[in-house]
Amino acid sequence: MKVADLEWGEAKQILDSSGLVVDLGVAAFRVQSSIVNVQETFLKLYSSYELLDDSRGADFQVAVKRPLSVRRWLKPQVSFFQDNITPFLPLPFSQSYPLLEWGMNWCMASYMHEHLLIHGAVLERNGEAFIFPAPPGSGKSTLCAFLAFSGWRILSDEMTVLNLSTGEVHPFVRPICLKNNSINLFRSWFPEAFISPIAKDTAKGDVAHIRPPVDSINRIRESVKVRAVILPKYSPDIPLDIYSLSKCDALQSLSGNAFNEGVLGLEGFKALVRLVESVDTVEIHYNDLQEVSAFLLEGIFTP
Repeated sequence: MKVADLEWGEAKQILDSSGLVVDLGVAAFRVQSSIVNVQETFLKLYSSYELLDDSRGADFQVAVKRPLSVRRWLKPQVSFFQDNITPFLPLPFSQSYPLLEWGMNWCMASYMHEHLLIHGAVLERNGEAFIFPAPPGSGKSTLCAFLAFSGWRILSDEMTVLNLSTGEVHPFVRPICLKNNSINLFRSWFPEAFISPIAKDTAKGDVAHIRPPVDSINRIRESVKVRAVILPKYSPDIPLDIYSLSKCDALQSLSGNAFNEGVLGLEGFKALVRLVESVDTVEIHYNDLQEVSAFLLEGIFTP
């Protein structure tokens, strides 16, 4: 049964009470909130995801709630809960939905240590995965969204999930988070895609979330062998320029973007070394997403 199969009244009642258990492949989340805009946005963004039986234990139980203080009415705020823990300070009520997505990322980064987790997008084409590790401001999410709606399979916009034993990446398909000018750019490219309402003036600027393509959601159990690690750097004044990235620099980039390498210790470090030694490593500077797509399809990565 998929989220979209629920009637609005039934879905709202479950979200109000015990929460919906959604299958995300590498993890299951029980999501609870009585805030209507969170409910509506969540149900639309996750409409194609499978629901798990309510009796099944979820890996994470999360909620977004109004505080019980007078802040319910005076400059309203919301808090994120993982079980009974509130890891963040409350945020303005207008940021209710992004807080849910950010909190889900925090859960994975803080507790999912059976895999190595790297801050980076992962996309697949022709059975091969391409990892794009990058800090904020590199254009990673915009590039990821463009490719995801241009025939590529998205495994994740935010988090690379690397199997410590096989070296393959597991899908962790979630809504793609875009910021500021990228939101309207994407809307002009792909008007048919569902985009959540924009949350204004967050710590990341204006943000909105895009519902991933259905095919990517349906393939959340299909892990993929990595073909390349690509360090993207967007600059509006620089046409496509491609550099060979040394294994040492690639390792440093991956390590610097890893969420839990320190927790995993030697095992995590060895997994990164095995990865960079077995794949192509490249740095690209770009200002045209079409050129990047053409390079990936027709350049040195063509089988």
